[in-house]
Amino acid sequence: MTAQVHVPSLFARVGTASALTFAVTSAMLAPGLVNDAEAATHSTKALKVAASKKGAPYKYGAAGPSRFDCSGLTLYSFKKAGKKLPRTAQQQYNKTRHIPKSQRKRGDLVFFHSGRGVYHVGIYAGSGKIWHSPKSGDVVRLAKIWSKSVWYGRVR
Repeated sequence: MTAQVHVPSLFARVGTASALTFAVTSAMLAPGLVNDAEAATHSTKALKVAASKKGAPYKYGAAGPSRFDCSGLTLYSFKKAGKKLPRTAQQQYNKTRHIPKSQRKRGDLVFFHSGRGVYHVGIYAGSGKIWHSPKSGDVVRLAKIWSKSVWYGRVR
């Protein structure tokens, strides 16, 4: 003989008025939470795509699938993760949500700049490192951030 256990529904436990308040409040908060979670998912996927391209040769103007320049790697990685980015590092910077270093997360973009101009981009991998396609004669690789002249952007 199996004992049946009755678990009251959320509405029965908190009362109709409280459940209605909960439903309305959740509906107002959920869109922002979903967007942040969705952004994290896209960024994580893009980071994995970039890492999977380890050793792919640099080629100026290339955006994959087997050769990349810096912004070509970020464009390709986020495209595979379901997000569209413009072509150049500067355009990508202009399109992202700018964030301070203290808020950077794995999958955010790291923009290297001189004055007000962006000249290089990579994907933040954590621990002060990025995946990037550095320069002619080099390959996609994980590298330590070598400059303090960087800005951070989160793909929306």
